[in-house]
Amino acid sequence: MESIFHEKQAGSLSAQHCLNNLLQGEYFSPVELSSIAHQLDEEERMRMAEGGVTSEDYHTFLQQPSGNMDDSGFFSIQVIGNALKVWGLELILFNSPEYQRLRIDPINERSFICNYKEHWFTVRKLGKQWFNLNSLLMGPELVSDAYLALFLAQLQQEGYSMFVVKGDLPDCEADQLLQMIRVQQMHRPKPIGEELAQLKESIKQTWNEC
Repeated sequence: MESIFHEKQAGSLSAQHCLNNLLQGEYFSPVELSSIAHQLDEEERMRMAEGGVTSEDYHTFLQQPSGNMDDSGFFSIQVIGNALKVWGLELILFNSPEYQRLRIDPINERSFICNYKEHWFTVRKLGKQWFNLNSLLMGPELVSDAYLALFLAQLQQEGYSMFVVKGDLPDCEADQLLQMIRVQQMHRPKPIGEELAQLKESIKQTWNEC
């Protein structure tokens, strides 16, 4: 597990963590993603301007906050999609009629990006095994082949949007290593908040015993 790159949650930068965990390295920073978001905003502004810069719609658009990013560190699916284009990767909506008609077994894919209420995370195959690389967990979570389809179906039921990542992901150490060995996981990694709460409770109990 040590070879797997896993960026933990910082602020609301889940889009950054999602991308870096997918690509298995520190490929994107908030500054770089902000640059992509500003570029998308400018393209949208130019399209709106085609209808006339004096129109009410154009002025309303200028007064609205960006739909591609906010001050908390949230970035839109358009920003993520454009960031992945740099690597020759594209996103396809998992539950779209076009994709579902192909009837592809999820196990034959390489990675998924999931979103719910402005939180993004990656589920990726490394070597011959699947891992949930959610930045809200203390570490990667092993997802068995038998459980993968059920895991994705459960996310859909919970309201997640899911995207299939198409294209060749960059080479990484974890993928190379896990082609040769299989890992086992005795315990599911804890959510970051739960780990912190347990630590505080432990400190509190130690203090009371003193």
